[in-house]
Amino acid sequence: MKIDGHKRVSIRNVKPEIDCGKYPIKRIINEEIKVEADIFGDGHDKVDAVLLYREKKKNRGREKKWQEQPMEFEGNDHWSSVFKLPEVGEYEYTLESWVDHFSTWQDGLKKKAAANQNLKTELLIGAELMEEALSRASAPNKKKLKEWISLFKDEDHEARSVSEALSDSASKVMYESRDRNKAFAYDKVLEVRVERKRALFSAWYEFFPRSSSPEKGKHGTFKDCENVLPEVSKMGFDVIYFPPIHPIGRSHRKGLNNATDAEEGDPGSPWAIGAKEGGHKAIHPELGTMDDFQRLVKKAKDMDIEIALDFAIQCSPDHPYVKEHPQWFKWRPDGTVQYAENPPKKYQDVLPVNFETEDWENLWEELKSIVEFWIDKGITIFRVDNPHTKTFPFWEWCIREINKKHEGIIFLAEAFTRPRVMEELAKIGFNQSYTYFTWRNTKEEFIEYLTQLTKTEVREYYRPNFWPNTPDILPISLENQEEPSFIIRLILAATMSSNYGLYGPVFELGLNEAYPGKEEYNHSEKYQVYHWDWHRNTRIKEMISILNRIRNENAALQTTWNIEFCDTDNDQIIAYSKIDEEETNKLIIIVNLDPHHTQSGWVQVPLKRLKIENHDSYSVKDLLTGASYIWQNEWNYVELHPRAVPAHILKVETKKPIR
Repeated sequence: MKIDGHKRVSIRNVKPEIDCGKYPIKRIINEEIKVEADIFGDGHDKVDAVLLYREKKKNRGREKKWQEQPMEFEGNDHWSSVFKLPEVGEYEYTLESWVDHFSTWQDGLKKKAAANQNLKTELLIGAELMEEALSRASAPNKKKLKEWISLFKDEDHEARSVSEALSDSASKVMYESRDRNKAFAYDKVLEVRVERKRALFSAWYEFFPRSSSPEKGKHGTFKDCENVLPEVSKMGFDVIYFPPIHPIGRSHRKGLNNATDAEEGDPGSPWAIGAKEGGHKAIHPELGTMDDFQRLVKKAKDMDIEIALDFAIQCSPDHPYVKEHPQWFKWRPDGTVQYAENPPKKYQDVLPVNFETEDWENLWEELKSIVEFWIDKGITIFRVDNPHTKTFPFWEWCIREINKKHEGIIFLAEAFTRPRVMEELAKIGFNQSYTYFTWRNTKEEFIEYLTQLTKTEVREYYRPNFWPNTPDILPISLENQEEPSFIIRLILAATMSSNYGLYGPVFELGLNEAYPGKEEYNHSEKYQVYHWDWHRNTRIKEMISILNRIRNENAALQTTWNIEFCDTDNDQIIAYSKIDEEETNKLIIIVNLDPHHTQSGWVQVPLKRLKIENHDSYSVKDLLTGASYIWQNEWNYVELHPRAVPAHILKVETKKPIR
């Protein structure tokens, strides 16, 4: 082990740092990055430190130059610095620290001056420190240093010398002229992945394109989807997610309600991908042509909506891969191919890909080419089906390779599985992740879960996306429930998380019939074509539009990380505040968790966080209803009727409005 005998500083407990620096932290453009560390030296000498950061890519084959900024001393050997990065890309950061002999000397000089001690020798020491710095100083700083050196050696101007020596100007010049060769770097270079804003702030709407036809009994097309776009846009969504749009296998096709045998005309599950018409790079012929699809993508973008495609790595028995690459699948002793199972469930219409194949390199390249194929068609967002059932190294490699060639691609991990597995997927590259929100119901559960997501290391790499429902999940919170339950879950999802989504039009129509004994929809759209009245208005749909408008108009709702829970005296009422980074947009959200009864109680307003003096009155405006109230002091009374509006989204103003 090489030992540097001059090293007198230690840098410990650096945050954020994921798995000893193995994985990058995630941020969006201009999102704050606070770096913290314990930095200390031996003895009583003072230390100083800087944060260093730069873009990872090279400029003309040479490493980009480090940018630096000072770290602030917070007390008890703890230091921090905040920076932002203005562009999408990969960056790196580290820390550097050194013994600061000049500030140590300044501290001693100040104490000796206060004790009226003789300062002649002390000032000569300061002059020596400045003489030593002359060779490293810039021309303007060199001029100042020479003036101070001359002054410190003049015994007739002691008072002025002390004043100049302790000045901010002297500190700045000596800081800029320090000996960088005597600074010691942290032993790791850490990484930041900076992504576009939609990675952190998005509203997803899922629907089946085959159910878009205005005519009953007719299969929908991409041209029909064009007529749905205005309704989705009116509700305020910026991402439309399509289940798989590829040809559907005919072998072992599932019938209605997941029946083992399909009847004539049953369309099958879109997740049984592949037929004689093609596989993952083909379109189901009844949906239209590739030109139709690309025209739909363009029309959506004109409305500031991105189309997200499902990337499901699985095949029907009829997929071309099965014949062309049989080595990519598992074959059983009886000569049949292994279909997907989750005992006791059987998915005879779906074949999992075997990631343990000896031909894994060709498999990986082909799967990556699927993503690149659809990127070429205008797709920038992918919802990945069950990524936790595929190998982690594949995802890490695939996402990294895609990011090298294509800027701003977003991958959403649909992985309702064990926490450590979900976290690993986020670490290796997934930009957003499904969550357990769907199964959190009580005030205590929400607080515990949101605290885990936003106040622990998980916050640095795992971006939650809250979904009240999916085609696979009709949760207990919505099963056989009425309109208030849907509105409550909607408000919670849209205000707790800056990324949220829902499966429609099932959600806005309030459909709630569960398959007997299962947390699933009866008569699931996964196995049949539906006809929907896309123009039908409901109170839920109206609330969706209001909430998405509020989200777009209030920066405090455009991040998940700023949530702080407020105390209430009623466990059926949950309250939390959200404040934007500039502290100009301040919200208090209060929700009645009981969809059946009016709940009332007292909410403790975080006056200190909102910068409101305890004796001040202040106005709050409910963004859901437009009503304004004058509140005063810390505790305030609320009463929420589930069949009226079961929540407040209160915008706080510190000044009382003029009447």
